[in-house]
Amino acid sequence: MKLIIKNGRVINPAKKFDQIGDILIEDGKIAAIGKDLSADDAEIFDATGLVITPGLIDMHVHLREPGQEAKEDFASGTKAAAAGGYTTIACMPNTKPVVDSAIVVNGLAERARQEAIVHVKVIGALSKGQQGKELAEVGDMLSVGAVAFSDDGHYVPSAKLLLNGLDYLRTFGGVIISHAEEESLVEDGIMNESLQSAIMGMKGRPSVAEDIAVARDILLAEYADARIHIAHVSSKGSVELIRQAKARGVKVTAEVTPHHLTMTDSLVNSFDASTKVNPPLRTQEHVDAMVAGLKDGTIDAIVTDHSPHAYEEKDVEYRFAPSGFPGMETALGVVLTELYHTGKVELSEIIANMTSKPAEVFNLPIGVLEVGAVADIAVINPDLEWTVDAAKFYTRGSHSPFVGKKLKGKAVATIVNGKIVMKDGEIIC
Repeated sequence: MKLIIKNGRVINPAKKFDQIGDILIEDGKIAAIGKDLSADDAEIFDATGLVITPGLIDMHVHLREPGQEAKEDFASGTKAAAAGGYTTIACMPNTKPVVDSAIVVNGLAERARQEAIVHVKVIGALSKGQQGKELAEVGDMLSVGAVAFSDDGHYVPSAKLLLNGLDYLRTFGGVIISHAEEESLVEDGIMNESLQSAIMGMKGRPSVAEDIAVARDILLAEYADARIHIAHVSSKGSVELIRQAKARGVKVTAEVTPHHLTMTDSLVNSFDASTKVNPPLRTQEHVDAMVAGLKDGTIDAIVTDHSPHAYEEKDVEYRFAPSGFPGMETALGVVLTELYHTGKVELSEIIANMTSKPAEVFNLPIGVLEVGAVADIAVINPDLEWTVDAAKFYTRGSHSPFVGKKLKGKAVATIVNGKIVMKDGEIIC
């Protein structure tokens, strides 16, 4: 099978390449990159006026398998990924049962082979049952393909356990993803602690809870000379701590979500639980710090923290609703609308933070357009205007704070292993 994507703006951040050109795909791989390419019997995709990039990468996704398939599964979740331009995603381990052994990692890898239409990587739990008491079988999970380890959804309360994990994984170059939030300071808080929470009479989660947790985890990684990745950074203090740590050579990386880059706690509505996330939406000064951290390289990746829930779970009073919402189908549009089209961040920077940089953080040989590479590609119309409609979602989650919002920018084709799996918003495989 041959496919030529013609006349698009090719943005390839890993190679610092940004030019109008063509990409020839043969047998699932990139055969040539250049101008005026041709090949006998090739299908032509006219990308005039469009942007051609490596397939988007999301290293923080909740696919809910095993045990919570009413919220999402590999089939629905990977269709949502393809609809958003993603070709590789990584699923978090806070499932039922928890992904804390090699046999579960192997089982999920097999499910991905059977059901997924994009590439799925598996993140294993750091502690058994995510209880924070005893290291899980991280070595065994690593040997069967786990790409990182995390107790996401839970802060690791024991500094000793985290240090043991860092010491062990340093040998293999492995990375621990930290959900950094000191639990004694947040308890049953449900939104950012601020003037807004006081006005609304809701118990808050202070930003210092994140700062303290990030500081501890950075110090432990520095002591162990090991790798730590801070998940869903949301506080100004955390960004500065990470910036300082990087300057002194600590092996720390970080990620941020589209909602923490673009939304504030002023949008919280006690009658709409779609804005309930963990960590919570914060004030404008924190949002500004996220954008600054993204621009100066303190933050390495944009992830969605895609967290779908069953309709009846989110359709309740704010304080009773679980945290999270589906994000893969809206992420690119939100970031392009709020950061690129407002002139805050260059398009090439956004693409790098959604492709080559997360690949580099997790040592994955993807996120680059080059001859011989697997043809995982996104074709993007940065100027396409569209309105978010939950009825058109492929994910099983429907509660999103972006529903009804007009966005500018969207993936119009997703190519996985050289095959078009999404075109013009429709899954076609």
